[in-house]
Amino acid sequence: MNIGIDMMGGDFAPLEAVKGVQQYLSNAQNNLFCIGDATQLEVLFQQHGIASPFLHLIHAPEVIGYHEHPTKALKEKPNSSIAIGFRYLAEGKIDAFLSAGNTGAMLVGAMFSIKPIKGVLRPTIASLLPKLNGKTGILVDVGLNADCKPEQLNQFAILGNLYAKHILNIDAPTVGLLNVGEEEGKGNLLAQATYPLLKENTHVHFIGNVEGRDVFNDKADVIVCDGFTGNVILKTAEAMYEAAAHQGLGNDSFFGRFHFENYGGTPVLGVNKPVIIGHGISNAKAFSNMIALAEKMIDTQFCEIITSNFANIL
Repeated sequence: MNIGIDMMGGDFAPLEAVKGVQQYLSNAQNNLFCIGDATQLEVLFQQHGIASPFLHLIHAPEVIGYHEHPTKALKEKPNSSIAIGFRYLAEGKIDAFLSAGNTGAMLVGAMFSIKPIKGVLRPTIASLLPKLNGKTGILVDVGLNADCKPEQLNQFAILGNLYAKHILNIDAPTVGLLNVGEEEGKGNLLAQATYPLLKENTHVHFIGNVEGRDVFNDKADVIVCDGFTGNVILKTAEAMYEAAAHQGLGNDSFFGRFHFENYGGTPVLGVNKPVIIGHGISNAKAFSNMIALAEKMIDTQFCEIITSNFANIL
């Protein structure tokens, strides 16, 4: 198993990326291809006493900054850590690639280097939702597709359902459509047009509309919405955690589960190989958990599962 890591992506990279690699290697043994400035990385690995036959440094002299235009940066910086990572992924030298760097560049790289799975209209990204009962759900989309069509939301439900089942190990995930009311026929034109598609979708267990108050309860394991709405909910949840932490509740049994570091990153669902995007302020624990998620996606052959399911849908 070969996992590629953009060591230069993130506000605290490469130090936190190096420490994350150290944490991961203390519990697992898979080949890690650490892509970044070899001079900096060699010094940091030496300082932290990290030496392993599973560690492979790939020199990348260029870095794509947060504010650079994704497509332009990938074209003009072919020797950047993100560009090299996708090149290795496309060539089969690594089985998964992760980064806490420029999100746009990661998405463009995923779309054009390894491409969407046949039949997938638009790849999507999801966020995990801590539930009050201790379980974990999923919200999809959370920002990749701000404007959506009903057919895309219908597919997001399938992708989210597969993720909940094979990665979160939920046996029979329930799927709800985020709306302003529970009754069929409620909502804007998008919600009204999506409802009948989900109702007829035999690939998911659709339970109808769910409201904002249902996001953290156990009414639905997978909640589907457009990326604009999903991103607002995601950022609100992050703000809620910050407010809770400010009040001394950061380690609360419920609120503590909102900290992004516990999950590491979010995968791009619907592309041919595992691509994981981390938070810009990722620390060592977040990087370690991103690597662990990549390992699970490879181990479960998750992308192949999506490919097989969409082949049956077509």
